[in-house]
Amino acid sequence: MSNILSAGTPAPEFTLHVTPDQMLSLKELRGRPVILAFYPADWSPVCGDQMALYNEILPEFHRFNAELMGISVDGVWCHAAFSRDRKLHFPLLADFEPKGAVSKLYGAFRDGEGISERALFVIDKKGTITWSYVSPIAVNPGADGILEALESLPK
Repeated sequence: MSNILSAGTPAPEFTLHVTPDQMLSLKELRGRPVILAFYPADWSPVCGDQMALYNEILPEFHRFNAELMGISVDGVWCHAAFSRDRKLHFPLLADFEPKGAVSKLYGAFRDGEGISERALFVIDKKGTITWSYVSPIAVNPGADGILEALESLPK
């Protein structure tokens, strides 16, 4: 498993494509909590279940004013099809080119396979990682850890 960034570490800044012509930067979300959900691939069964779960409990994340972003090495067109198929209501960011650059910044890239770990990060409104977790690649990590991390953020 990767050595992901731990709590207390400043979250590395990045800008990634959300659509072919739209970019999103982490710094645009400063002032509110951010959840980064790195995952291996759009169409894998575990990833589909994980993203569907997060979509279902999105109102719980919003209760903490938190913004959720999914990140994988898939391209924007793959993300668009997957998001439309699963009716996702949060952005999927393409860590596509250079492949896995943001995953590498967070210590969440699997070099041997060229994909992201199934890694989660909660970032506070000041831009510091307050919680991180890497799940075995074949296991949906659920949302309990994310919700506990959001509950422990200062108001």
